[in-house]
Amino acid sequence: MGGVVNAERGTRNERNGERGTRNAEQPGEVGRHDARIDVPRSEFRVPRSIIDAHVHFWDPAELHYPWLEGVPSLGRPFLPSDYGAATGEIPIARVVFVECNCPPEEAGREVAFVERLAQGEPRLTGIVAFANLADSETIDRQLAALSACHSVKGIRQNIQGQPAGFCRRHAFVEGVWKVGRRELVFDLCATHDQLGEVADLVRDCPDTRFVLDHCGKPAIRDRCFEPWSAALARLAAHKNVCCKLSGLLTEAGERWRPEDLLPYATRVVECFGPERVLYASDWPVLTLAGDYRDWYGFTERVTHGWSATDRSRFYGDNAARVYGL
Repeated sequence: MGGVVNAERGTRNERNGERGTRNAEQPGEVGRHDARIDVPRSEFRVPRSIIDAHVHFWDPAELHYPWLEGVPSLGRPFLPSDYGAATGEIPIARVVFVECNCPPEEAGREVAFVERLAQGEPRLTGIVAFANLADSETIDRQLAALSACHSVKGIRQNIQGQPAGFCRRHAFVEGVWKVGRRELVFDLCATHDQLGEVADLVRDCPDTRFVLDHCGKPAIRDRCFEPWSAALARLAAHKNVCCKLSGLLTEAGERWRPEDLLPYATRVVECFGPERVLYASDWPVLTLAGDYRDWYGFTERVTHGWSATDRSRFYGDNAARVYGL
């Protein structure tokens, strides 16, 4: 989510998208043997419980999602039962739901929808909700209403897809500052070319806690490491910013290989350290390029040499601390 059409960038057709969705529905099916990472269980201390810090649930019969019109393979309900099928025996203990870019006027209904889902899915313990931060006339009322919901832990309004300078506008910066005043987290969804402005936003809101979604969406398809790497380091210099290790599959595309992703994942860990990196899947958007086991297996490869303490931080402790779960 968050500009998924950009993730496809014309490189995927409907048939391939549907194959990715089938992978999500049938976690035992290995449709892409070249990308699957089979890791011997004996080589890892598998976390007893994992927090997935970035999951989407939606139902087009409940709410409207205009962006799904451009991604037909995702244009159906994706609900906790589908997530359970996709994750299989992976020990997911808690889940953070992230808003799904429905129209702003439906944001309150989206929170109510997720709260209803949580009644049947106890692992769903946190919500990152949408708020229109640029609407200076209503932002105080929006945040007051969202803060009254115990499950709402953070706020997101996509920077991705907005014109240059959007997140530097006074109303937006003030809105992000107010998110921090409410002791909520602000999720940053921005592309690699926007990270410079994002770093300026963070600098201007030192009392707001931030989480960067999807590693800042590097241009992996284009084999473009810089200037993303330098911009990421500048952002990570602000200690009130954490980063979700997520989204790399869709940025790389369906023909991804682990070797394509490793330099980017390694750089994220170099910049933020294990104490500020969160495990996150971006399900079901990741089904555009693989399935849940693909992504989980890749993170096991990334964390293979880590200490048990650092793996525990990555797979759950950091998310629990940051989102107050």
